[in-house]
Amino acid sequence: MSVRAGQGGHEPRAVQRALALLEAVATLGAGASARDVAALTAIPPATAYRLLNLLVADGYLVRVEDLSGFALGRRTRELAAAAPAPPVDIDPGPVLEELRAQLRYGIYLVSYTGGRVRLVDRDPDHELSGESTWTTHLHASAIGKLLLVQRPELIGPGPLRRITECTKTEPAELRAELERVRDEDAACEVDESRIGRSALAVPVRTNDHRLTGALTAIGRTGRLSVNDPEIRDLLRSYASVLHGSTSVS
Repeated sequence: MSVRAGQGGHEPRAVQRALALLEAVATLGAGASARDVAALTAIPPATAYRLLNLLVADGYLVRVEDLSGFALGRRTRELAAAAPAPPVDIDPGPVLEELRAQLRYGIYLVSYTGGRVRLVDRDPDHELSGESTWTTHLHASAIGKLLLVQRPELIGPGPLRRITECTKTEPAELRAELERVRDEDAACEVDESRIGRSALAVPVRTNDHRLTGALTAIGRTGRLSVNDPEIRDLLRSYASVLHGSTSVS
């Protein structure tokens, strides 16, 4: 896919967004409007419209006859025909073992069921304390923030608890944090749920782009760099494999 350079210096991010747009058009069906596609992917409308036009130019999308929306193009259909069908259910164990062999941090897989966080797979080599914070104070953890972007009503009307001095509890501050999480499609925490602990979480989604869980790396603050692009990309690559492993209820 020849997504053009010069888009603010964020070529990998532009590619991820372009793929999300293709998935959204496939989900919505022929005639999907730019507004509906942008809403489904949580991509800013102006950015979505620019990328949609690039995908049309490259043949991955086409405009429907009345120009009211988009449909999958010839090149996308050719790719779909060439690709083998993915497995419906995936055993996360071997996938996570392979990831853990590459990182010295704790690796955890969680699912989001009914607005709650549930640990699907714990790292056997890294003891995790304060797990209840994840389930009761979503604003204080990286995996909780990912869920709050999808389900902002879970924040609730009352004041938020400050777990540590670094926990973001002011409405404006938390709102800005969640906007950043939405834009980056990843969440992090530094000393927010526990002093001395940092975490980086990326979403796990189904093939139709529904959020079902998160893959997170947890380590000591100062050792785990939550802004390390290599760690983030590695987590994302494994999260894409785990799309069928967090849907258990």
